[in-house]
Amino acid sequence: MKDKIDTTLEYYTFKSKEIVDYVNKNKRLTVDEIIQNGEELAILEHKITSLEVAKEN
Repeated sequence: MKDKIDTTLEYYTFKSKEIVDYVNKNKRLTVDEIIQNGEELAILEHKITSLEVAKEN
């Protein structure tokens, strides 16, 4: 079970960093695009936190 959690954590962390890098590098994002990326990032961060808690238990 730990292997699946670790693999999933790595994936979500990678996707999270990908979104942050995209937003930081792109200077022509619309407000809607920023909001959408922020929502996706919030979902990923919630999943990461949940998996970290599951990993501890």
